[in-house]
Amino acid sequence: MVQPEKHYKVFFLAVIALLVAICVAEVPLCHPRHKAAVVKMDEASLTVNNELDAEMVVSWLSDHCYQCVYQPLGVVPAGPGPGIPSSVDFTVGTQHGITLQFNSSLVSLELCKVHFHFWEHGNYSLWVKNLNDSSVVNCSMITDTEPVNSYLPIMVAFLLFTGLALLSAVGGTVMGLDVVKNLMFRLGNSMETERLINSELGFPGRTVETATDTILPTPATPSRRLRSLDTFRGLSLVIMVFVNYGGGRYWFFRHESWNGLTVADLVFPWFVFIMGTSISLSVSSALRCGLSRFSLFTKAVWRSVQLFLIGLLIINPNYCQGPLSWDSLRIPGVLQRLAFSYLVVTSLDLCVAWNSLDNLPVDAWWYSAREFLLYWPAWLCVVVLETVWLCLTFLLPVPDCPSGYLGPGGIGDMGQYPNCTGGAAGYVDRWLLGENHIYQTPSSRVIYKSHMPFDPEGVLGSINSVFMAFLGLQAGKILLHYKDQHSSIMARFLIWSLVLGIISATLTKCSLNEGFIPVNKNLWSLSYVTTLACFALLLLVSIYYTVDVKRWWSGAPFYYPGMNSILVYVGHEVLEEYFPFRWRMANSQSHAEHLTQNLLATSCWVLISFLLYRKNVFWKI
Repeated sequence: MVQPEKHYKVFFLAVIALLVAICVAEVPLCHPRHKAAVVKMDEASLTVNNELDAEMVVSWLSDHCYQCVYQPLGVVPAGPGPGIPSSVDFTVGTQHGITLQFNSSLVSLELCKVHFHFWEHGNYSLWVKNLNDSSVVNCSMITDTEPVNSYLPIMVAFLLFTGLALLSAVGGTVMGLDVVKNLMFRLGNSMETERLINSELGFPGRTVETATDTILPTPATPSRRLRSLDTFRGLSLVIMVFVNYGGGRYWFFRHESWNGLTVADLVFPWFVFIMGTSISLSVSSALRCGLSRFSLFTKAVWRSVQLFLIGLLIINPNYCQGPLSWDSLRIPGVLQRLAFSYLVVTSLDLCVAWNSLDNLPVDAWWYSAREFLLYWPAWLCVVVLETVWLCLTFLLPVPDCPSGYLGPGGIGDMGQYPNCTGGAAGYVDRWLLGENHIYQTPSSRVIYKSHMPFDPEGVLGSINSVFMAFLGLQAGKILLHYKDQHSSIMARFLIWSLVLGIISATLTKCSLNEGFIPVNKNLWSLSYVTTLACFALLLLVSIYYTVDVKRWWSGAPFYYPGMNSILVYVGHEVLEEYFPFRWRMANSQSHAEHLTQNLLATSCWVLISFLLYRKNVFWKI
């Protein structure tokens, strides 16, 4: 009889084999001929040929750099004679399109501009010459060596994992057929057969109402869990682990340099959102069981302190190399923000949560909107917090910076405010915590060349993370007030998603950079919260419908890390540099090898969480 553990071991071995195939898929592309072989990942080779009789200054500007000044690339001397070019080789980035500007070094006169998207390991030539012996300068780009397809490993990985998912779904359907069940019943012990079917299909027959732990839920009685919540949490966590490990070194698996969204910018707010949902369910369950609000508050305080301290340890790894340096201790962090948001939202909910929802007057005028109106004092507190955020962000005087500045500093805004990264948010962190105690290498350094420390988990942004968790709390209230009314739950999720989407469209003017408050993960701007909460509700509707309503999907494999979220998060941070999560690569400039390593490391944590689930091992704080 095949055991579930062995089944998943076979699955994991298949994942390893498929990931090796991903790496092999790029082997013919990893060694292009000519100059492309010497450039690094996300780079291309450009040769500029100058046939003019004047020296040229070459500058460049990324498409992702909003209102930026051109950056110098190099100088190309004048041609030695008529029709004889001088040539200079440059290395250019391939992540985004760029604009090349060619100026005469003598009179700073712009000769021409070329907008082009270079591709990885390509070899390009750009010729600058006078057109038909006139004063008109012509710039033309030629591809000398075709670039590699750096996205091929992602395509292969997607197809392979999709194939595995389809095979698993087909296998689950076959295992659920009465004929197969009867056959298995005849072949083995009936109890063992039932356990095997349940494990294979992932349908333990759990209908849910509440979660017992807001950060790290542990299995309560089988009738008291919503699998969709743990699945949502696990999905967010798995993507978070993958992007933290590098995401194959693709730019869209890294945080956006400033305004906008990438895949990496989605998962942390979703984790905060589902934490708020779990707070609502667990507090309601505890109050119905007769626990006092004060005892629940003390438990929340102690849990928040533990989370904060664990966060300090894992983001300050100096202790592995010697004594912890208090002079450069980073204070903000992911777990620290989770701790703060959890404590505030739990405290708000303890102030307004009802001990029982069974005796509400159905004829009251507010009954149709009870999940919102019954908790108006908590909403009032959140509105006050958001007002504080708006006032500090747009009215707080920041030395040498304009009021309400939301830019990245550096070369952004035409280089007028190089030391104003993050505006009031950066200033508050530097004033309260000190420059040495916040993040030193923010993502704005990549494109905007900012040099000021800035922490994406800073003080002002924590106010909006509380709002994100509170929106998740509101989703939990909907689940509580419309228990077992699936249509009402999903309808209200969609209505809230629509309202938040309209707010986001208004704040951003449906643009990337031109809105009143752009979507910005570094600042955790208000529009960032409303946008990601809108997406979270849409995703939660989909998972809730497929997992808990129709039971088409068990939530596997994301359900298992969702059940052990703190252990997986802390473990992946602490063990990041150890095998099998990382190894010395044969070609560190290969997206395929990075992707293989990161997918394998993430799969390891999914397997670990499954094995711990089977052994009923959960880390609860």
